[in-house]
Amino acid sequence: MSKKNQESTGSNGMAVFILAVFLSAFLLFQVQPIIARYILPWYGGSPSVWSTCMLFFQLGLVVGYGYAHFVVTAFRNRPRLQIGLHFALVVLALLALPITPDPGMKPGPEDTQPILGILKLLAQTVGMPYVILSASGPLIQHWFSRVYPDRSPFRLYAVSNVGSLLALLSYPFLFEVVFTVSRQSLLWSAGFGVYAIVLLATSFLFGRLRVDASQTSNEADVQDGAKSGLIPNRTHYLRWILFSACGSVLLLSVTNQICQDVAVVPFFWAIPLSLYLLSFIIAFDHSRWYARPFVIPAAALSVGMVIVLLNSSFGSGSWSYLWQIVVYCSALFFACLVCHGEIVRLKPTSRYLTEFYLTISVGGALGGIFVNLVAPQIFDAYYELQVGLLLLAALITWQLYPVFLNWRRGLSSNSRTASFPKVALVWGGGLLWCSALAFMAFSLSTQIQQEKKGVISSSRGFFGVLKVLESRAETGQVYRTLYHGQINHGLQFVDPKLRKIPTTYFAESTGLGGTFEFIPQRFEHRNEPMHVGVVGLGIGTIATYALPGDRFRFYEINQQVLDLAKSHFTYLEDCRGEVDVILGDGRISLERELSEGRGNNFDILIIDAFSSDSIPMHLLTKEAFDLYLKHLKKEGVLLVNITNRHVDLSDPLRIFAQEERWAALRLTSPSDGGVADSADWIMITRNLSLSQELLKAKRLFQWERTVPKKLFWTDDFSNLFEVLK
Repeated sequence: MSKKNQESTGSNGMAVFILAVFLSAFLLFQVQPIIARYILPWYGGSPSVWSTCMLFFQLGLVVGYGYAHFVVTAFRNRPRLQIGLHFALVVLALLALPITPDPGMKPGPEDTQPILGILKLLAQTVGMPYVILSASGPLIQHWFSRVYPDRSPFRLYAVSNVGSLLALLSYPFLFEVVFTVSRQSLLWSAGFGVYAIVLLATSFLFGRLRVDASQTSNEADVQDGAKSGLIPNRTHYLRWILFSACGSVLLLSVTNQICQDVAVVPFFWAIPLSLYLLSFIIAFDHSRWYARPFVIPAAALSVGMVIVLLNSSFGSGSWSYLWQIVVYCSALFFACLVCHGEIVRLKPTSRYLTEFYLTISVGGALGGIFVNLVAPQIFDAYYELQVGLLLLAALITWQLYPVFLNWRRGLSSNSRTASFPKVALVWGGGLLWCSALAFMAFSLSTQIQQEKKGVISSSRGFFGVLKVLESRAETGQVYRTLYHGQINHGLQFVDPKLRKIPTTYFAESTGLGGTFEFIPQRFEHRNEPMHVGVVGLGIGTIATYALPGDRFRFYEINQQVLDLAKSHFTYLEDCRGEVDVILGDGRISLERELSEGRGNNFDILIIDAFSSDSIPMHLLTKEAFDLYLKHLKKEGVLLVNITNRHVDLSDPLRIFAQEERWAALRLTSPSDGGVADSADWIMITRNLSLSQELLKAKRLFQWERTVPKKLFWTDDFSNLFEVLK
């Protein structure tokens, strides 16, 4: 484009390009929590839902960047053909709207590969719009570089990351709080229409280009000048991929670490991803923002804190969860800033812009593939974080080694300036770095060995890591414990004389034990067989309360939990009643049974499906409770285990009970220092006889708040901030 034509385009034209890039990035990252939040209940609320969604989005980014690179390379001097092809795909994407998944896509019992199921679902719902938005970033930047050849297109990359960051931060604090999920989907679809209109304006500016056939293919390089970047070689491509993959591994592993112990909600997805994007913004805005002398030591210090935290996971002292988040997120931010800062130090000329972004996206996708597909096959626990930290250390060493050699050569070639302090500083720094690497490797190895101490069985799957530990009590009795993450999901003594004793949250002194003790079928000696439903199997401890003639029906989403409950524990085997275990998400299974006319008419329905300390929010909504009540007898009892270190779930339950005119009772029990752990159970019932007996036995406790907060959660709307302790 001639200088005269460029001047006629003016600053208004630049604003259109900036708006197009911003909108595409905003929509690109806004759709991620929307669709993940929508399908999260369909897959048991597992943290792996988000990491699988991230894998899809990373693969979609590769496809979009690959398409943009193809268009730019194949039709470099044919702008109108680029525009025509891209808008044809935009129209197809518009036809795919809205992005709301069909309820018929819910997984059934036959769907044993949840990762493949999620990828297929996302491809059918958001695949085309997402690829178009992914391609828009590099494609619009290429158009911008042709219309404004004297302007750096890399600043637009920072603009796109600002849009991405605002999308992520606005979702948990604005869109999720104000709008239902279905309304969010409609708003996003409308936003995509606005993006298409703005894109049309940018294509008009780009379409005005007049390309001289005599221009050589390296015109862009000539216009850019030598200062704007380098001509990449194979080593550059390899470093782009490795640094990008390292950042991706750290992002996903830190997110998993945070989500598995609290809740799988967009807020806890947004924090790490926002910091990841912020590192992109800082690094790509200008090279001066990435200062090695500050960022690398900050990364080393924060990574050291993570290693200390990892080594204290099973120690006697525990860190507050707020401090854990601060430590993990600080390390993630500075580590990603190193990764992206080193990538920018090796950025090419704008002629290689699209393949530069394509290579970075390939690295990110490889990181996602490693975390989601490779690591579960080669590790029996979450060790991706350790791998990511070691890879980061290796890559930094690779980058800094030439600097060390140059300093050493400079001192050797100029003996006048090679004073003892300078020599000591160079060699001391090198030795300190090598010592830090050795200590890091040793500490991570020690932490892994500590985690394996006492473990007699370990398995990892889509729903997390399960470990069976064998330990010896102070009394000398040997017992086995099932851990999901760091949370105890059941304990059983090995001694045949003790193995039928219910323990932990299910001991006789807990609210659960009190319910079975005072329910009229037992307390009044009616000798009526009971039908009990349990959402969440654990090791099957609740089966201890079954008497001959009783039917206990467990709903368990994780096949590995059932396998361990049968192979390493005997509660199911020792059950005196009839036991059924239904595989699949408890709520979906109950919905399916009701739709088939098979209401269970439970005497007691127990909800105890929390993995680690994370909360499957879909089990605590109005729609879920309506379903539970349809499966209960008129005088039935709904018991919910709300034991949690970080949130208080009592208010949504109390509000629901008030709406339905059922009584909500609090059954809290402290740890007895033996078989019983501290437990919080909420009972919802119309069984006055049971309530009165529990009150007489002083098993009921006062609520911390006389009047509950007005929290009414639905499938379309829930807010975890409202229940944080």
